[in-house]
Amino acid sequence: MTFPFEAIVGQEPLKTALILNVIDPGIGGLLVMGEKGTAKSTAIRSLAELLPRLEAIDWCPCRCAPTGPRCTCSSCAEPEPSIKSVPMRVVELPLGITEDRLVGSIDIEHALKAGEKRFERGLLAEAHRNFLYVDEVNLLEDHIVDLLLDSAAMGVNTVEREGISISHPARFILVGSMNPEEGDLRPQLLDRFGLAVRVSALTDKAARMEVLKRRMAYDADPAGFSLAWRQAQEAMAERIVSAQRRLADVRVEDGVLERIVSITAALELDGHRADIVMVKAARALAAYRGVGEVGPDEISEAARHALVHRQRRLPFEDAGDGRARLSKILEEVSP
Repeated sequence: MTFPFEAIVGQEPLKTALILNVIDPGIGGLLVMGEKGTAKSTAIRSLAELLPRLEAIDWCPCRCAPTGPRCTCSSCAEPEPSIKSVPMRVVELPLGITEDRLVGSIDIEHALKAGEKRFERGLLAEAHRNFLYVDEVNLLEDHIVDLLLDSAAMGVNTVEREGISISHPARFILVGSMNPEEGDLRPQLLDRFGLAVRVSALTDKAARMEVLKRRMAYDADPAGFSLAWRQAQEAMAERIVSAQRRLADVRVEDGVLERIVSITAALELDGHRADIVMVKAARALAAYRGVGEVGPDEISEAARHALVHRQRRLPFEDAGDGRARLSKILEEVSP
């Protein structure tokens, strides 16, 4: 049993960024940066109770969708496969994971018993169409990071070993948390996160007291505490589903696109991924708020989530300088 998402005190940017990725998985995931004890892992793990259900091919080990890329299992090969409803999940990737456990390997037990080779799918197969969460992502071993980068870029996991060649879809929403004091993240992986937020401990005395009260109540009676928050949880889950339905109808006018490219051009960002992520995040935010078109408020909030980790830092420059520079540019390009 996890701590209810809606019971988390404060940390609204973190919770909003997570919800935006549920509304539009194409945003590309989330990186959460902050010191220990700021509800990073709690928020990510508790998101699972709010995730919508998915349509998947029955008996497919990768839970492939009825439309789109499929794996090579017999269920996916059927011309009209049977469909079932499955819950979306938060799959955790441990720091000490091996390459075989991540990408998959030969099923040794089956080979010894049956005398034939069979592929045993790894964590990337489990993560397909789900959230893939990595705590302390900046401490992952380099070869594991390389494998994640390949799958995140291609949306496919390909394994060739011991005479077996197999590929399966691996489209997941990557979420990582880290304490910047424990080391930086490789630039290649940093850019793969669509959004990023920085969280810090609450400083308001009343808010900190509320954190203590809720935590004590949860520890004393987890089931009872969760029951007390069930209505709020169900309301948020329904709000997310409603936002998903409205997403395609949210209008993005040319003026919005012009403001977005003005912001990214002023920051002299490399490539165009930041522009694309900003459009998707702003549209998801508008759907979440129940408005029919993207406005200045959605653009500004999307920029703070999508650009905080993509700015170039000069030597000896503090991270706060980048946020101040972004705020200045947002004011300059405001309508």
